[in-house]
Amino acid sequence: MFIKRCIDFFGSLFGIILILPLLIVISFSVKFTSKGPIFFRQERLGKKGKVFKIVKFRTMVVNAEKIGDGLKINSENDDRITKVGKFLRATSLDELPQLWNVLVGDMSMVGPRPPATYFPYDGYDNYPDWAKKRFEMRPGMTGLTQVTVRNSVPWDERIAIDIEYMEKFNILLDIKILFKTLKKVFVRENIYRPVEKETANESKSEINV
Repeated sequence: MFIKRCIDFFGSLFGIILILPLLIVISFSVKFTSKGPIFFRQERLGKKGKVFKIVKFRTMVVNAEKIGDGLKINSENDDRITKVGKFLRATSLDELPQLWNVLVGDMSMVGPRPPATYFPYDGYDNYPDWAKKRFEMRPGMTGLTQVTVRNSVPWDERIAIDIEYMEKFNILLDIKILFKTLKKVFVRENIYRPVEKETANESKSEINV
């Protein structure tokens, strides 16, 4: 785990420096193509259930949760997603600001994705004991779930995959997941859950996944 944290720190620092021009271009694109802030921040549950604010590029109009379908988003055709936002979501480039979360220690490059504080369970204490195991590691920018099922299955199934990753964890596995993540940037699949699979509770967090 010490080696993993060293890789996270130096990897995120080097990554921020390396892609700084891209971050600047995306920032200007977000700012000048729609009204609102460049970044979207949301409280998420991290290691041991600690709450932190995840940082992403904003991909939707301001107050999107009060417009149209409210807290539900089913596809890239949702009018609340900006033109730039569609591209960022499809390529996962909206996740790049999370390198800062990795640098400061809130997140890891690879690990379970951090859930919203209210979903799929309302607060860390309301997670069943078997599911709390996923909080024993820092959450990741990407993970085994992201390179396999992504958003195509219910949250409990994603949690099971997160736990599988933790049980099999090693540095080589992390490297494999990182390479598969780069591949996923060019393959658009499982970004949104099919409408027929969505439940009322699950839809609450889809707008900010």
